Amino acid sequence: MAKLPMRFERFLKEYPEIAVAYETLGDAIHHQGPLNQKERALVKLALATGSKMEGAVHAQVRKGIKLGLTKNEIRHVTLLSIPTIGFPSAMAVMSWVDDILDKKKGR
Repeated sequence: MAKLPMRFERFLKEYPEIAVAYETLGDAIHHQGPLNQKERALVKLALATGSKMEGAVHAQVRKGIKLGLTKNEIRHVTLLSIPTIGFPSAMAVMSWVDDILDKKKGR
């Protein structure tokens, strides 16, 4: 299992009640609509990509892999971002995706 970022671990330790509330909210939202687990994972990756948030992209790639997303599906999300967020930003996102996918080659 991948180690959580230190900042997130510290947040969990310092604010456990807020962390539980945050997780409960996320669970409720995930089960509210018609999207299946894989579709939700792709949407969350796309949101992280569009937000250009490196840590969120890392997290969503890790979560997506656990939910069965393929490398091709993950990479397709980054390719789809090119016309929306621009080529340079998409290249940055691709490097963040590769940070995780390249670690999975040995597994």
